[in-house]
Amino acid sequence: MADMKKMYSTILGDHFPLDMKISFGDQTLVYRKRTWKLSQEDGSVDERGIRYGENPDQEAALYELVNGNLVLGDCEFIAPGNGLVSAISEADMLQVGKHPGKINLTDVDNGLNIIKYLAAKPAAVILKHNNPCGAAWADSLAEACNRANRCDRIAAFGGALIMNRSCDKATAVQVSDNYLEVVCAPDFEPGVLDILASRKNLRVIRISRIDKLQEFEKFRFVDFKGLIDGGIIVQQSAVNSIRSVNDLKPAVTTYKGRDYKCEREPDAREIDDMIFGWAVEHGVTSNSVLYVKDGCTTGVGTGEQDRVGVAEIAVHKAYVKYADILCFDKFGIPYADMALEVANGKRDRADQDAIDAQTKEDRAGLPGSVMISDAFFPFRDGADVGIREGITAILQAGGSMRDFETIEACNEADPQVAMKFTGQRSFKH
Repeated sequence: MADMKKMYSTILGDHFPLDMKISFGDQTLVYRKRTWKLSQEDGSVDERGIRYGENPDQEAALYELVNGNLVLGDCEFIAPGNGLVSAISEADMLQVGKHPGKINLTDVDNGLNIIKYLAAKPAAVILKHNNPCGAAWADSLAEACNRANRCDRIAAFGGALIMNRSCDKATAVQVSDNYLEVVCAPDFEPGVLDILASRKNLRVIRISRIDKLQEFEKFRFVDFKGLIDGGIIVQQSAVNSIRSVNDLKPAVTTYKGRDYKCEREPDAREIDDMIFGWAVEHGVTSNSVLYVKDGCTTGVGTGEQDRVGVAEIAVHKAYVKYADILCFDKFGIPYADMALEVANGKRDRADQDAIDAQTKEDRAGLPGSVMISDAFFPFRDGADVGIREGITAILQAGGSMRDFETIEACNEADPQVAMKFTGQRSFKH
């Protein structure tokens, strides 16, 4: 076990070349490996790339696009000079903490992928294993970070926090109270680094172009997937086309000669949550279902094989996380610790019963939420999961042969549930 712990703290090194070229017919993209000269614990300075890949025994390298402009058909892909994660320099690593690994950087990248659609307000997203465990926007950055953390305080432990505004002292105090691996923002106000320094292993990264992320909405990049046989699947990156109420489509369909229409229209708050939720959805592994309310996730279901299953898992997670935050607010300890104390006879079971009762009464804060689905519901059972928990609106792709069933589920609900279609699927694998 001691050797395993050492593996996690060891910089593996790599044998990948300094330069890499990829040709698309007569067009060539040139990449340069990113390395950093960082101080080591013994005071020496060592130049290395990524610590290691997804696991400590996997070599990995980070490359920045430095030359070549790819055009395929009518699509012009992102050009050199627009580096974000791939352009992080020693000067941007304001606090090195531990040497960065692949997962740290891909979490930051996917956080940027989400908040590029949330520029209108201060926003924060906390990611773990490349999925958001909490996302929120608010009137202040501190409020957005607090709400994102409270969505799932359990999963946020050891996560990566990505912010779209300069980190101020109020936000830094919150951050320093939690254990995170990475904090990333466009800048950090004077005095903030002194506060964050209390977390010596925290990686504090500045990406100054975050304030220009809206420009990246129109960019596509080449998305590669390596196969176990050495082959490669290549695709255009996805683009979120749901940016305003005007992009939403009515929930209507025709089945066996009969027209079906969702009878209730969403109100302004629900529309805002639809736009916010679809932006977050853009960075969630499929199949996925989210619940959002007042610009904040209330439940996040990711990477499941069936849609009704992921809708149920998102509800289950919402209840678990809600009970945990209630317990933490009241007793200052996680729910799991309280339950263990009760089981060992060190705490009155009435404390746990009270938390459970409040969670059940509040239905984990899900009532009033908007349900977001990254693709259509093949049957109404997925939508029924959310409706039973008190959601008031649904946003989904539409296009199922049985859309009429989901429309009927919304119309039959008491009170009725609003629904809109995106006409766009948002799968991510």
